[in-house]
Amino acid sequence: MARRACIQRQTRETAIDLELDLDRSGDPHIDTNLPILSHFVSAFALHSGFFLRLSAQGDVEVDAHHLVEDVGIVLGEGVREALGDRRGIARFGQRLLPMDDALVLCAIDLSGRGQCFWSGAFPDRAIGAVGSEVWPEFFNGFARSAGATLHMRWMEGANAHHVYEACFKGFGRALAEAVHTAGCTLPSTKGVL
Repeated sequence: MARRACIQRQTRETAIDLELDLDRSGDPHIDTNLPILSHFVSAFALHSGFFLRLSAQGDVEVDAHHLVEDVGIVLGEGVREALGDRRGIARFGQRLLPMDDALVLCAIDLSGRGQCFWSGAFPDRAIGAVGSEVWPEFFNGFARSAGATLHMRWMEGANAHHVYEACFKGFGRALAEAVHTAGCTLPSTKGVL
């Protein structure tokens, strides 16, 4: 069974088109009108090993928030669709990821329950003109729409770019572990995810 999804989202604030294949790798094709978001999502795609094509435009002249959150939502919808009933997945994934001075922990449970827990002394500085408060919104949007419990924890690091890029890389590695096929049973004592 192919684990793929094509998702489109059109609002008054954003226009997003995503193609995702969990079982095929390839160079990511990421095009947004927010260069730092393109950079971070490209890092996620590369480190996840998934094929990802993303075209996303948003009202970044107002604020980066709408585009960053909506890209997280659409990626979560894509993962949810690609996984189907989640039968045979490993379900859990985790990564402690270093990047220069930065060290972050990302842990994910594809439980069907969407919630994000963001903790630690994350740098509260803008990267370029993009405020740090938007990055948790990406992960919140993903967790809610994917039905995933996601923990993102700052461990070390003062360089905001390094810390948030490490989050996206660690997220890619942890998600790849969680969606890895590990048999044909549903990984839940409840019998449902």
